[in-house]
Amino acid sequence: MQYTILCVGKIKERFYSDAVGEYVKRLSRYANINIVEVPDEKTPESASAAEELAIKKKEGERLLSKMKETMYVIALDLRGREYDSIAFAHHINDCMVGGKSHIAFLIGGSLGLADDVLARVDEKLSFSKFTFPHQLMRVILLEQLYRANRILKNEPYHK
Repeated sequence: MQYTILCVGKIKERFYSDAVGEYVKRLSRYANINIVEVPDEKTPESASAAEELAIKKKEGERLLSKMKETMYVIALDLRGREYDSIAFAHHINDCMVGGKSHIAFLIGGSLGLADDVLARVDEKLSFSKFTFPHQLMRVILLEQLYRANRILKNEPYHK
């Protein structure tokens, strides 16, 4: 299995990068994992709706340029489908069994994902109705992928 996390922006805080590194290390027992960062755009505090759309479009073009036809693309989006951990594990397994051996997860910047990016994805996934910082979302996603792989291997994992 191959996982790619396509994300806008770099992780700036060490505690996030340490957590990402730990989960990448743990997850590497089960799958190949690749994190691809594209530059984010500076968003002025008083950005207009048009400026925000332009920022999302630029970031979206960068994400789209990194997507490959062979990827099954899942966007993290508040309007996406929600799973519990066991159902998510089974969904990942269904993808693998269905021939989707390279899953890419998209994490947008602070403004979210552009509509043209969302039009390209194969599905949308939501972890919660809450909004999380995109840096923290990487950690949450990696932890859930690690948990899903442990579940699929019938290995113990804390509840």
